[in-house]
Amino acid sequence: MKKVLSIVIVFLLSGCSVVGENGVESAPYSLISADESLQIEIRNYDSMILVSTRMSKDGENSAFRKLFKYITGANEGAKEIAMTAPVFMDDQEVNRGVEIAMTAPVFMDESESGSAMSFVMPNDFTLQSTPKPTDPDVWISEVKDYKVAAIQFSGTLSDSNVAEYTQVLTEWMNANGHIASSQPITAGYNGPLTIPMFRRNEVLIEIQ
Repeated sequence: MKKVLSIVIVFLLSGCSVVGENGVESAPYSLISADESLQIEIRNYDSMILVSTRMSKDGENSAFRKLFKYITGANEGAKEIAMTAPVFMDDQEVNRGVEIAMTAPVFMDESESGSAMSFVMPNDFTLQSTPKPTDPDVWISEVKDYKVAAIQFSGTLSDSNVAEYTQVLTEWMNANGHIASSQPITAGYNGPLTIPMFRRNEVLIEIQ
């Protein structure tokens, strides 16, 4: 993934912080086990509501803008929901609907079936209560019992860092008897105002 994309994707999560505090809700999970020396965890996400759109090789920023517009009003709904993170509005007008709080992390999935970017909805949202997108290229889905091996690292989500930590995670999984059931995805928790050494990035691999 291009370095510039990593900066743009997580811009909402900066929270005006340079030391890692993004000030937004994080997707909750159950910790099954951990290897603290390598910052690896086996987790289970009981349920997550995702709002997603496709990415193309030359359209990652466009995907981000689509999701950004969704959480800032390009959706159907009548109940106003308070924003919980600072946002930077695109200069193009959107139809105002429900404003939705930002939740960390932003997921980026580059599987063979196609690349997608996903925002996680706040924990009190359900598949039924999540407002319908007004953009046909944006969709809502629910992930249940999502068991993953995750490795956390600082710095940036550069291609070299993602490749390095994916290899570390894969080797650890092989050594500990965990079988992958999906391709790796990346997750970003902080924005460009955060000093790289204080950023939280992750590679996650779904396991059987």
